[in-house]
Amino acid sequence: MPVALITGITGQDGSYLTELLLEKGYSVHGVVRRSSSMNRWRIDHLVQDENIYGKSLFLHYADLSDDASLRRIFSKVHPDEVYHLAGQSHVALSFEIPELTTHEIANATLKLLEICRDQAKPPKIYLAGSSEIFGHAQESIQTEETPFNPTSPYGACKAFCVQMGKVYRSGYGMHVSNGILYNHESPRRGENFVTQKIVRGAASIAQGKTEFLELGNLDI
Repeated sequence: MPVALITGITGQDGSYLTELLLEKGYSVHGVVRRSSSMNRWRIDHLVQDENIYGKSLFLHYADLSDDASLRRIFSKVHPDEVYHLAGQSHVALSFEIPELTTHEIANATLKLLEICRDQAKPPKIYLAGSSEIFGHAQESIQTEETPFNPTSPYGACKAFCVQMGKVYRSGYGMHVSNGILYNHESPRRGENFVTQKIVRGAASIAQGKTEFLELGNLDI
């Protein structure tokens, strides 16, 4: 049975990925931040299933900044594949907390790459990137060859992660894949994203609960 380790398992993408891997017969281990222990509603249906939780799905509580805890998880789990989806994910917020954004995205990714490199058999790694690495791109359709031009702390951190993924792939011979993700929607997306704000706001107006839809800075 292949073993997968997912950071950000309680998020939109992490929850869907968990379901997919379980269907494929994986043993899935998720790293959950201690501060997120009460916000795991997206995977509650799996955790509450006695045929799944504790048999093919396991949760480990640790912060990505805690090197010792992460290494302990790796030594216990021995993952074949690592899916790194965790991190501060709001562009606008990254302007308010650039240092914390860098810590949660860039530093955490580098730490995870190093831990994977130190394993006797380094796992395959997937790093979830973002179209924010392109910033105000000149090309209307971007490709992997489009120059990076991030315009936010969040985008700059994601660009760093893509570059480090390339370094670990070429410099250390590790199996590292970079995904470049654009906006994608589902019922599980957080309410603080603009698309969810618009949908919920429109529904509220239609129901007569409010007359206005308030959004933040549309230039970000």
